[in-house]
Order: sequence, then C-alpha cells, then structure tokens
Amino acid sequence: MVAMPYVDRYAPSPTSDLHLGNLRTALAGWLLARASGGRWLMRVEDLDADRVRAADGVEARNLADLAALGLHWDGEVVRQSERLNLYRDAVASLPTYECFCTRREIAEAASAPHDGYRAYPGTCRALTAAERAEKRASRPPAIRVDSGGATFAVDDVHAGRTEALVDDFVLVRGDGAFAYNLAVVVDDIAMGVTHITRGADLLSSAPRQAWLTRQLGGMPATYAHIGLVVNEQGQRLAKRDGAVTLRDLPHLAPADVVAQLSESLGLGPCRTTEEALAAMPGDQRFFSRAVWHDGALS
Repeated sequence: MVAMPYVDRYAPSPTSDLHLGNLRTALAGWLLARASGGRWLMRVEDLDADRVRAADGVEARNLADLAALGLHWDGEVVRQSERLNLYRDAVASLPTYECFCTRREIAEAASAPHDGYRAYPGTCRALTAAERAEKRASRPPAIRVDSGGATFAVDDVHAGRTEALVDDFVLVRGDGAFAYNLAVVVDDIAMGVTHITRGADLLSSAPRQAWLTRQLGGMPATYAHIGLVVNEQGQRLAKRDGAVTLRDLPHLAPADVVAQLSESLGLGPCRTTEEALAAMPGDQRFFSRAVWHDGALS
C-alpha cells in the first residue's frame, strides 16, 4: 500500500504583522508536516486588495518573521491575487444564485450566530427573474452557492467528528471580490493539500469548506484545529494586548521566541525548530491553548 503524501499549508493574510498566536500555529503546522516527512507550503491570502494596500510591507515582514524563526516552507509562495481565474472557473461550475440582502437584513432574518457565524436563511433563493432584475438596478448582488440544505461532517484530530448544516454561503461578495470560503478551498485543491493545521476558532467553518471541496471534485483534508493563544481574560490574542509581534519584542532573540512557542506546545523550551522537531512525541496534537501573561506565554 502506497502511503499518501502529507501536504500542509500556512496561509497568512498580509494585512497585519503576525502575532505570537499566528506564529504558534505556524510552528505547530510545520512540526506536524516535518514529523510526517511531508511538505509545508506557503500561501499569501491577499484578496482584500484595499486592506493589503493599506498595509504596505506587511507581506515581506510576515515571511521574514517566519524565516527568522526557522520556519522555512517548500516551493514558491502562492498568492491568491494571482489566481483569480481559478476562482472564477470554480464559481461557474457550481449551482448559485444572486443575493441582495444587507448584513442587517440577514441578522434580522437569521437564527442566532453559532461560533460567530450567522447562517444565511435563503431569503433570495426563490426570487423571480423580474424581482432579481429590479433589485439589481439598485444594489450589486453577492453570489451564493445553493447547498440544497446539505449537512456535512469532518473528523478533526482534536475535536473528533463535527457535523453541521451547510448554509448558502457567499462565493463572491457584492463588490466582486471572491470570498474566503471559496478561495481557500480552490487553493487547497490546486495545491494538493492533504492536512490543514489552523486555530480552533476556524473549526466551525470546516464542514462547509469540506463540503465545497467535494462539490469541486476534491478530497477533504484532515484537520487539526489547535488551541489558541489567549489573553488573561481568555479572549483570543490580538494586537491590542500589547507586545505580541516580533517587532514588539526587540529584547527577545528569535531563539527566545521559538523557546516560548515550543514550550507552550508542550515540547519544552527548544531554541530552534530542529530541536522542537526532535522533541516531538509520536502522538503530539497541540490541543491545549496558551495564555499571554506578563510578557510571556504559559
């Protein structure tokens, strides 16, 4: 029996510097890929053109920070802004409909949000051609996939089996930009991704993304949603929490940062990624979250 390849990816958005939570996730994914003899790919998710332009230089800093910590990727960097034709072709292959709802209208019509996500109730699915034409004259539509009320389940290394209703989520925004849930799926299929390591806050999006992978002819990846870095209040770490990026920590050498990250992953204070890799037990899963407290991870 031929072993399946192990291909993971890290996909930062170049709109802000990577904080320690982002770097911890990157290290976890790199370690899992390398421990399995696999590849670790780099994808820059730069579809939000306005925010990317307002964050000049961030992409270069993100890549430099990862390299400084010893997190070297395989192959060339992939950028979503260079792959628009792939997204366009994917949308054309799916059952879709135009949606003219505002966020407020969706909030008023939909059920309570689950894990920060408010499922779309299908308001515009049954519009007639005349109704669509009337609405189109005053508001550009978003394009939603018609899921047909499907449900889909994924198996996560930590959370186990997670099943959820797949709502008619957005593929193309009203401003013409391709949506995150579409782009990441198209990219993962094209890049041959077999494993996805990312923060636990994204677990709720996994069923719809795995479902879309199937619709586009791909094989859903194996997921590992790892524990987040949180502040003392238990909230996900953010820039507002203070010194949380490498730029904010000039008193720490890259080896010091790797030591904090690896220790927070239960590997001990390893000062290089190679040391952290050597410390990996066979069943390491990185489930526990970490807390940023008094300038250090614990």
